[in-house]
Amino acid sequence: MEPSPHSTGPAGGGPGGRSPGPAEARSLWADGLVLFAAIMLVIAGIMDILRGSMALAKNQIFVSTPDYAFQMSLTRWGWINLILGIVAVLVGLGLFRAALWARVAGVVIAGLLMLAAFLTIPYYPLWSVVLIALYAFVIWALCVVRPPRPE
Repeated sequence: MEPSPHSTGPAGGGPGGRSPGPAEARSLWADGLVLFAAIMLVIAGIMDILRGSMALAKNQIFVSTPDYAFQMSLTRWGWINLILGIVAVLVGLGLFRAALWARVAGVVIAGLLMLAAFLTIPYYPLWSVVLIALYAFVIWALCVVRPPRPE
């Protein structure tokens, strides 16, 4: 019985039992980063959809800070989160197909989500900083991936 070209051999390496070459290893690493970014954008989008829905449904859920430099109504903030969330889910689903437009849009939407998290620092400081770090990692993951060069 001949091993399939996609199975790992006895050495636990790449296809046919050999170790993956630098190009294959780089491709696997890149695929993993894009997959991570896709999953994180879908999860963040769902959470933003829920947060936006909560802000639109009930104004008493969120804490209000009276002396904050960026004043905005909770209804407007709810719509912003809802729209960003929907776009993030759509872009995340596009990333599962490894579409170039989705990588570019993913960087843009992650940047906008990072800005939205920054604006909520006075209300939820720890959560906002965690989200900023997560979105920064998503941007890094989408920017570090390079398409394979023809050899």
